[in-house]
Amino acid sequence: MHSPSPLPLVDLPVRRLTRGDLVSCADLSEDRGWPRDEHRWALLLSAGTGYGIAAPDGKGLVAACVMTSYGAGLAAVGMLLVAGRHARQGIARRLMRHVMEEAGSTPLSLYATPQGQRLYEELGFAHVGRTERAHGRFRAEARASAVVRGSVELRASAVATRPAAADDLRAMVQLDLPVFGVDRTHIIARLPSFSDRLQVAEENGELTGYAGLWPSDDDHVVGPLIARDTATAKALVTALAATTDRPLRIDVDARHEELLSWLVERGLEPGSGTAVMTYGVPDLPGDATRRFAPLTVATG
Repeated sequence: MHSPSPLPLVDLPVRRLTRGDLVSCADLSEDRGWPRDEHRWALLLSAGTGYGIAAPDGKGLVAACVMTSYGAGLAAVGMLLVAGRHARQGIARRLMRHVMEEAGSTPLSLYATPQGQRLYEELGFAHVGRTERAHGRFRAEARASAVVRGSVELRASAVATRPAAADDLRAMVQLDLPVFGVDRTHIIARLPSFSDRLQVAEENGELTGYAGLWPSDDDHVVGPLIARDTATAKALVTALAATTDRPLRIDVDARHEELLSWLVERGLEPGSGTAVMTYGVPDLPGDATRRFAPLTVATG
């Protein structure tokens, strides 16, 4: 008897991913030249829904993707990866169509690399914005700050920041809702354990911004970065940078040109950018003037 012919990879079934797929997801990242980022994958697979196509030999994954839901108002798609040896066989399109079907009528957003942008355009996504990456060693301005009992006060801008406390989470959620535009309590609640450092800015007892610092390979990533204004965003970045010896990486909404220029002045170098794209909604919800950087381009 002849053995049945194996299914073409593009026809292999898509299945839900679990925490048990964490290493395989990290292997995919490494295969495509990205940091393994098991720390980030752990967050994505717990806060969102992972989808993948298993390799025919049962060893690892051919492709993976994660969708993070924010209710009926929005879901973010990220980490769409196909193993290099299986590229250009329609697998990314197959997986992305499956995710879109799973989302149903829920609007979608994503951050597209130049390599992926054409696929998303063909699937109906529209370009609504851009992020610009800055990366490198942060150089603090001489005599710009004073550190007192774990708090950082920038004399020049009079913006005070401090490490976040457990009872700040409710205020962070309240601050975040009009900025992000949909409720992401389930993400914010995970930030204390996900981040190496979580910093808040406040004035007269009211939070005016917050930011996280989390590890990725040899870098520390700044994100999310939510702030009342650019001065507050700078203060938060400065405070976080003072807590690490690693290079910083941050994906800044390109509309915030002043912050980007300041980061370059402080020693970071401009890097690659991503296109912000949406499907089923004309733009991202919320207030872009206070949304300086995403937690990660995989979640928005």
